Amino acid sequence: MMARDEVSSSVFAGFAGQHAACASASGGAVPMPPVCAVIVAGGCGSRFGNPGGKQLVNVAGRPLVAWSIMAFDRSCLVGHIVVVCPAEKRAEMRRLAIDPFDFKTPITFADAGETRQDSTASGIDAVPMGFEYAAIHDGARPLITTGAIDHAIQVLLADCSLDGVVCGQPAIDTLKIVDGERIVETPPRSMYWAAQTPQIFSVEVMRRAHAAAVAEGFVGTDDASLVERMGGVVQCVASPRDNLKVTVPEDLRPVTAILLGRMSDAESAQDTGVMPRVQL
Repeated sequence: MMARDEVSSSVFAGFAGQHAACASASGGAVPMPPVCAVIVAGGCGSRFGNPGGKQLVNVAGRPLVAWSIMAFDRSCLVGHIVVVCPAEKRAEMRRLAIDPFDFKTPITFADAGETRQDSTASGIDAVPMGFEYAAIHDGARPLITTGAIDHAIQVLLADCSLDGVVCGQPAIDTLKIVDGERIVETPPRSMYWAAQTPQIFSVEVMRRAHAAAVAEGFVGTDDASLVERMGGVVQCVASPRDNLKVTVPEDLRPVTAILLGRMSDAESAQDTGVMPRVQL
């Protein structure tokens, strides 16, 4: 069994040829991918309890945010990545979470704002010309997979009636509407989904939604809520239930276990010849 950092390195290296594979599959001529990823990593980590924030905390041998960057970097449908972080953290973010890894997708930065909504708006403003869609992702969700990203993008691209899609899962817990602590009603569970990220929209739609929110003083709990209030059509797309968000230190335990399990599976696949062994 390889050491944790060695296995983690093999996972990153093993997918380094993903973009080359995309080119090969299309005869060498690859059209410009239509999606720019906006990875929001601007939080101060107040609930996490780390003065330096959580985005660079080591998780399974890599900074937390690096796992999200890797997932988008591996997608043939993503042609650019914008990382949103505090201006004073930019150099550290590049040094620890970007430069050590062989990412193929161009990566640029946008400055974080005072709120997550401000940070998302900053990231959307930084999307380069030529990209029609933006996939907004919380950098504190390191378990997102390239497969889930691609599926959500494909759902949006296949239906011109949609203004956006939201990754998530149908609710499995019974939900209660309460007044204080007293139960008022038990709504039908079938009507509820737990929203995750990425949430993917037309860049133009998202820019108009943010402009309207600023003009009207609206603060949403997620990006989709800004589009919904404008009458936009947004669809939920099922993504893996283990697309967990790291909010408090206790969240690191299951996230780390899942990442280590994935790395072990990748190593086993190499040992059995399912995927070629990577030379470290």
